[in-house]
Amino acid sequence: MKKTPPFVIRKWTVSQEEILTTELGKPADGPALYKFALAATIRNPSSGEFGESLQGIVDSSAALGEEFARRIVEMTAGHAVESYGKACVVGSAGEYDHGNAFITAKFAEPVRAAVGGGKAWIPSTGKRAGLGAQIDVPLAHKDALYVRSHYDTMTLYFPDGPAPDEVIIIVAVATRGRLHARLGGPKVSEIKGEDGLY
Repeated sequence: MKKTPPFVIRKWTVSQEEILTTELGKPADGPALYKFALAATIRNPSSGEFGESLQGIVDSSAALGEEFARRIVEMTAGHAVESYGKACVVGSAGEYDHGNAFITAKFAEPVRAAVGGGKAWIPSTGKRAGLGAQIDVPLAHKDALYVRSHYDTMTLYFPDGPAPDEVIIIVAVATRGRLHARLGGPKVSEIKGEDGLY
């Protein structure tokens, strides 16, 4: 049975990129790179107040993570995911920690499961901003952070958010590393062990 996230969600936003060549026009070394992002614009339950504990948001974020997971599977439409990242943008009546409370491990576990059980922690970033916010969401390999070919970014823009009493929660995923990545380091084929280490 589907759990309804215990937050007031104003809107969901989906973004998709299909990258066919490098920035200088060299065709892809293999399949195209697909990047997808899912964002929820949510009323901040702690807006305008300092609380000694944000555990209420943390605990409730598990259901939000389940809804993100469901929508990510739908959004990626059968594309295998190799990398991921998450972010938060907090409106001016909130604190940076308000956003971080939404994207802890309780939120992330269902997302990991949705992309095939990522072994590595999900890289994240965040900030406070107003309407027209832009944020760079970091991407890294879902099973091993040390795979340099998958260090990447997806830039997102929100023309109508966040309002002062809102937070925007974002998850981005990608289907492969950068086109023609050539900076050395461990390769995907070298990943071993349950912890994703080399």
